[in-house]
Amino acid sequence: MTQLPRPGSPPYLRVEGERLLAFARNARLPGWGFGWLDSYGSPLADDTVHTYITARMTHVFSLATLQGHAWAAQYADHGIAALTGPLHDDEYGGWHTATDRAGRPLADEKAAYPHMFVILAAASATIAGRPGAAELLARALEVVERRFREPESGLLRERWDRTWRSLDGYRGGNSNMHAIEALLAASDATGDQAPADQALQIADHLVNSVARHAQWRVVEHFDEDWSPAWRYHEERPADPFRPFGATVGHGIEWSRLLIHLRAAEADADWLLPAARELFARADRDGWNADGHEGFVYTVDWAGAPVVAARLHWALAEAVGAAAVMHRVTGDEQYRLRYDEWWQWAEDHLIDRDAGSWHHELDVAGRPAATVKIGKADVYHAFQATLLPKLPLAPSLAAAVLRAGRAATRSE
Repeated sequence: MTQLPRPGSPPYLRVEGERLLAFARNARLPGWGFGWLDSYGSPLADDTVHTYITARMTHVFSLATLQGHAWAAQYADHGIAALTGPLHDDEYGGWHTATDRAGRPLADEKAAYPHMFVILAAASATIAGRPGAAELLARALEVVERRFREPESGLLRERWDRTWRSLDGYRGGNSNMHAIEALLAASDATGDQAPADQALQIADHLVNSVARHAQWRVVEHFDEDWSPAWRYHEERPADPFRPFGATVGHGIEWSRLLIHLRAAEADADWLLPAARELFARADRDGWNADGHEGFVYTVDWAGAPVVAARLHWALAEAVGAAAVMHRVTGDEQYRLRYDEWWQWAEDHLIDRDAGSWHHELDVAGRPAATVKIGKADVYHAFQATLLPKLPLAPSLAAAVLRAGRAATRSE
């Protein structure tokens, strides 16, 4: 029987991480970033190159480089070249959301979400010592500060047109959540506390204020004044980026991010109690919530399941959050959940035949594609193999670097 991971027993995690990296290597597009992978590990034949996918894969290969995988450096460099070159909008600045493989932009927009992943990729690659990464990071931070960050609230605007003339009135929680991860990584990469302070400002509003007063369910959608849009996309509940209601996986992801903020020496005593509340709410709302195993995708504002699809990233975030919460609290409930959720991943999500993890299951545990198709990238699953065995740090790249130095000293 496969040895399942326990906190402090890394062999299973190391082997699973290497298996995911082998799958991820197939995403490399000659001369052009990384492609969205299908269920068997081949880039989709739709000619689309997504900036966020390229950035997330660059982040993953930077982490692999820091782990000592010498081959991964060229993959990280390939991603930096794509983000510096064809995916960057040299005419108007910032990054395209997606292009075709001839370099033509496929959307007339500049969106916060992919820009956050450009920062994350550049920061992790900077920590990994990759050439050009620090310059990319500085450029990305400048664009976000100038175009997306609201001076008064510190929150991120969501979307401009390509030329930066027209600003959409929608404001989104998802891009702001990923800003926490990106800004903490930028702070680690640059040694500047300011990005971490900006991350705390975002979390203070969206969690300490808004989620606290929504029974610890994370509010995803807002109008331009940051008033919650409670019924947004009620007619499109399974939207892959803007679903109706509360996204369970984001609640548990936020719980982990608050602990990383705390590791950045953020001066806020509310972070750990709030992380506990977010974790507990996501667990109650999402796990086996409809009488079937697994995390539901979304619930309404009373906690009733809306979209029952089981998405792999929610489970991956759950095991990572459980590991981190167990480390900082020592509470046995988190270890028990960690063990249970890894067992469920092994039994249902990890695809030993075609590789990676099934990205979506239906309520009967069968592979499905109602929210997203294929196995786009390995970002969430790979991070789940790292978090249980790393020292706590604001960013994963810094944690991998510290773990490597500690191992060298002990030899």
